[in-house]
Amino acid sequence: MTLPPVALTCGEPAGIGPEIAAAAWAALRGTDTAFFWIGDPRHLPAGTPLQEIAAPGKAAAVFARALPVLPHAFEGPATPGRARPEHAQGVIDVIARAVDIVQSGAASAICTAPIHKKALIDGAGFAYPGHTEYLAALAGAPRVVMMLASDRLRVVPATIHIPLAAVPAALTPALLDETLRLTHAGLMRDFGIARPRIAVAGLNPHAGEGGAMGHEDTALIAPVIEALRGEGLDITGPHPADTLFHEAARARYDACVAMYHDQALIPIKTLDFDRGVNVTLGLPFVRTSPDHGTAFDIAGTGAAAPTSLIEALRLARRMARNRAAAP
Repeated sequence: MTLPPVALTCGEPAGIGPEIAAAAWAALRGTDTAFFWIGDPRHLPAGTPLQEIAAPGKAAAVFARALPVLPHAFEGPATPGRARPEHAQGVIDVIARAVDIVQSGAASAICTAPIHKKALIDGAGFAYPGHTEYLAALAGAPRVVMMLASDRLRVVPATIHIPLAAVPAALTPALLDETLRLTHAGLMRDFGIARPRIAVAGLNPHAGEGGAMGHEDTALIAPVIEALRGEGLDITGPHPADTLFHEAARARYDACVAMYHDQALIPIKTLDFDRGVNVTLGLPFVRTSPDHGTAFDIAGTGAAAPTSLIEALRLARRMARNRAAAP
């Protein structure tokens, strides 16, 4: 099956996005993970072998010899390590352009380089909490979930960027039900797993220990799991989180749904820090991203490792292939 290339957005020009894009092309140029970069060619590192293309369909023909660039002009030069207000609208427009391209079928997936949310808010009044919410709005997706994925672990936090004290109130049966359903559907469609096995972490230590350490596990989490099991989904839990992430435990599930941000992200960043990939489930197209930020402190120095971006591009390609083959 021949797939269109992956669209890679430029992200924040003052961050490490442009340099890791060039490094990822150098690493992947001899593979079938063809991609094109959307951005201003002036922002790429000096000496990058690049070729501007008029349309995404031209990328595959030049990928082996040059980084295909779909030009998107920005106002002003890039200043590594220092975001410029005049770049903010360009960053936002590149994301929207990538969505139009993937929805037209000219790209098989989107891989997004890191953005700097404050720079977008200050420079262009960006009205979304982050990348994911903007993508969901552009796609008309009513609900999406974040998955962190590597070869060693896939994990989904039911709640994300909220204070720990706010988690119990935010964790409703409807939210958990929707998160589990989207995770199950994503594992089937995007990861090609015919019968996904999902483990669910408890909220409290020892999953509440029968109510001795909180009632959310038995009163809220367990009934949602039982209802979905009644529909035929292979879901277990709630499990004590401190016994869910060792090697033998991980062999028993395809993904773990955790209750809050750190409960999910600490295990994967400990197990596979450099190769973790941010995946958005619930969109009508495949979207991945490296699991790191703009790294202004090292931008332009050549010290940034492209490993997570390389893995994000590879995973985007695999997910697109699985989605194309799905019934």
